[in-house]
Amino acid sequence: MKTQPAKIYKGMRWQVLFFFHISWLCHAVSGELQYSILEEMRKGSLVGNIANDLGLNIKELSSRNFQIVSHISEKYFTISLENGNLYVRDRIDRETLCGASNKCFLTFDALLENPLNVFHVKIEIQDINDNAPKFFHETIKLEMIETTSLGAQFVLQNARDTDLGINSIQGYKLSANEYFLLIEKANSDDITLPEIVLEKPLDREIQSSLELTLTAFDGGSPPKTGTAVIKIHVIDVNDNFPIFTQNVYKVNLKENAPINTTVLQLQASDKDEGSNSQILFSFSNIQEDALKVFSIDPNNGEIKNINYVDFETAKAYEILVQAQDGGGLASHAKVLIKIIDVNDNVPEITVNSITSIISENALPGTVVALINVHDKDSEENSEVICKITETSAFKLLSSSGNYYKIVTVYAMDRENISFYDIAVLATDKGSPPLSSRKIIRLEISDINDNAPVFEKTTYVAYIQENNLKGASIYRMHASDLDTKENAKIVYSISSWKMEEIRVSSYLSINPETGVVYAQQSFDYEQQKEFYIEVMAKDSGTPSLSSNATLRICIIDQNDNAPIILYPSPESDGSTLFEMVPLSFEQGYLVTKVVAVDADFGHNAWLSYHFLQVSDPSYFSIAQNNGEIRTSRSFQEKDALRQKVVVMVKDNGNPPLSATVSLNFVVAHSFQQVLPELHNQPTDIGSQSNLQLYLVIALALISFLFMLTVILAVVSKYRKLKPATAVNSLNANIYSQIDPRLFSRYSNGTLPLPFSYDVCVALDNKESDFSFLKQNQNVPVANLIDSDSSSIEKDNAKEALTTSTHLEESSLPINVLRVYV
Repeated sequence: MKTQPAKIYKGMRWQVLFFFHISWLCHAVSGELQYSILEEMRKGSLVGNIANDLGLNIKELSSRNFQIVSHISEKYFTISLENGNLYVRDRIDRETLCGASNKCFLTFDALLENPLNVFHVKIEIQDINDNAPKFFHETIKLEMIETTSLGAQFVLQNARDTDLGINSIQGYKLSANEYFLLIEKANSDDITLPEIVLEKPLDREIQSSLELTLTAFDGGSPPKTGTAVIKIHVIDVNDNFPIFTQNVYKVNLKENAPINTTVLQLQASDKDEGSNSQILFSFSNIQEDALKVFSIDPNNGEIKNINYVDFETAKAYEILVQAQDGGGLASHAKVLIKIIDVNDNVPEITVNSITSIISENALPGTVVALINVHDKDSEENSEVICKITETSAFKLLSSSGNYYKIVTVYAMDRENISFYDIAVLATDKGSPPLSSRKIIRLEISDINDNAPVFEKTTYVAYIQENNLKGASIYRMHASDLDTKENAKIVYSISSWKMEEIRVSSYLSINPETGVVYAQQSFDYEQQKEFYIEVMAKDSGTPSLSSNATLRICIIDQNDNAPIILYPSPESDGSTLFEMVPLSFEQGYLVTKVVAVDADFGHNAWLSYHFLQVSDPSYFSIAQNNGEIRTSRSFQEKDALRQKVVVMVKDNGNPPLSATVSLNFVVAHSFQQVLPELHNQPTDIGSQSNLQLYLVIALALISFLFMLTVILAVVSKYRKLKPATAVNSLNANIYSQIDPRLFSRYSNGTLPLPFSYDVCVALDNKESDFSFLKQNQNVPVANLIDSDSSSIEKDNAKEALTTSTHLEESSLPINVLRVYV
């Protein structure tokens, strides 16, 4: 059979109603389109081109999500988005859908989005002859007394045909016999009932039973038939029929009635006596679905429900009951059971369209989802109130019919709430009310609205000097409240506090981890700290950034040995001599070893020790300041020349040191010193050189006498010009000391550069060794480097003003200038 498109009732009804919704978000168009098809059409049969009939563009069907919305019809029909045709999806049985109703319709809504359009489609299901007439009882048993009058009529059960019109029952036929004639009569309900009429008297002795065939036929093409066997038993006289108290019984039954509830108590009476008056009740005609729900007690006629009834399945039941006496006579009555609806169905929430992700900068009023609410109950039990609970960020706007739109109330903030579980609550108006809840998950997508943030504005990192190249110094970390690319941070050095030096030659930063690396080995004595500005920039569009300052402090190491300033080590190999008056007392200050260390702090703390000494009993050295003093008085027998080696050691770990050699000559005056300086005997106690020593001693005494006269003149001259003599002596005797040899960045024992005068009393009664006031030839501004730290400047100023308890004396003194 070739599939034909369904007939479209364009001329019957085509109504399209346009209206605009109050909301500016979307609009809906409501229309009604009607088709007519035959039941039992094959799957895939064409109903019609719904797109053309609605005037839709076929190319937009897929993009606008063209779909069928129905709780029933979507099972039977489907729409092709490629051509707009409406096809049969599943077997359609009119009798199952509509029962005995003359009109049978399936309706659904055709829904399009962007913009939202809703079209109402109504499809009439036409009947075909797909059901044969059927008798409830395939065997009809009748008992007739033999005295039955001619012309007596016996009402038989009618057959049922669920088809309509010409396809329903058109008549009955009775098999050929000599006793009965078949006639048909319509009752008050316009139902045709077959009856047999006795045309020939019965004679039980001749024939005690008869068997006839009753055939029901419909008007289909080809026609269908159903048969029942009539078995007639001829008995003695029983001429009274049972009589019901009512011809029609009407009763109401709630759908929540418990099982075995008494629905109805039938009553019938018979005027006969004995077995002819005993009445048995039964169903004479009942639908199969009703037979599964109800039962009848044959003895007392009590009808009960043997299963639960459901208003949504069947709203009423029509049952024909029979009362038959013991003589075989029966009468019939109709029982109408109306099912009363109770609120036993919760509302159903269906999401028809949903946006699962929206941007956090979406404007208020953005449509999130379109939902449909349906309740299978009736009247007030099906009226539903829908609302959103647990959040105020969304609201419901009523659309057409039972459709609702979920829209945003205000702008979203993903950093505050990254997703919403929108709880939609639908409650009906039943008593008690029933409700259902639907959770709709909505994700909030991120935009780049948060800049990276450092925990602090300033960070401090420490690294020891002489570090390895590429050493990790510090890890900068910034956080971003955004996500994904918007939270991916790139680190860079944005500024550098030393304009004359390229930052890339000193430092680098890993752009992904923020780890700062050293590009070279640092020297504390050259640079003590750095300041850099680190920028954290995200990868959003547009990108956002923030800055933080990193202070890098260099930690000092003991990498500089002490430098001895005085006495200065001789580069030409000559020996340095110090004169000690022979008449000195114990504790006499012979000289002072002056040293500095370019390191800082503990690494620059110096201590002084004798590394080698001719006789340990002669001299002692102060470990904290390097002052060398006599331990006892000299005697004539003691050696006039003493040699010591002094070691200066810092406090580092491991400690570093420097040494210097000193030669002390013990004499009354410089005249005694000169022969000692020129003649260095190898063995003073040698008897073989005694005469030579006497000659030398005589010459020395003469020289000392002359030197004493000279010194007296010089001393008198110095009293007149003490400052000039001191400066002259300093410049002549100790000119070999070059202050440029020492570091200008030292944080050692003495601040550098610094020029001071060392005064040594020549008289044995003066044991003080002191710093005089600052040399007037060296300006203070030059002594304190402008690049020095505040600590260095304070040390330098303190050294300039420091003085021991050297008192003014007319005694001759040795003065030397030391540059530190």
